[in-house]
Amino acid sequence: MEFCFIKKEIKYDGSQLSSHFAYKEFGISGNSIVAFIGPVDVNIKKMVDIEDVRNNQSISGNRMLNFIVEVFDNDLRAGIWMQRLLMAIIADDLNKRLKGFKVIREGDDLFYNKLKLSVSIATVSPVSVMIHSALNLVSTGTPIPVSCLHEMKIEPVEFALGILESFAREFKGVDFARVKVNWVK
Repeated sequence: MEFCFIKKEIKYDGSQLSSHFAYKEFGISGNSIVAFIGPVDVNIKKMVDIEDVRNNQSISGNRMLNFIVEVFDNDLRAGIWMQRLLMAIIADDLNKRLKGFKVIREGDDLFYNKLKLSVSIATVSPVSVMIHSALNLVSTGTPIPVSCLHEMKIEPVEFALGILESFAREFKGVDFARVKVNWVK
């Protein structure tokens, strides 16, 4: 799995959750995870979470740390497992930095001080599974009260690089675990 932190600020509007985003925009082909910082503003018409659409809950934030994962040859169930693994990796890293069990993961959501820290969705394209996860860097521009990495005093670029590397390492480990075993008779 290839990984990269994109230094250019990108506004996430939902269109980035599409097949071959990392390849088209940055030349990163195949299974990948990329991260970037930028505002988030997803129009209800571009949202893929039907529950949020039904509840008319928009997704926005003035400044967020975004992760986009694309994996080929998998189904949506596998994508959701990868999404939850990504969120668990993020929660583990934050809790190590905060020296305690302070970030709570519930499914694909993260909470800090009982306020939502993240947004996350997994979906499928005709050729891949796609995940978008984002963490609030600041608590402004959101439709609900949220927590943010700024209040935790987390430097986002260094943090993102660690998450990218950890997720890619887990992915590689799963691939190895898949091929190192004998079949059962």
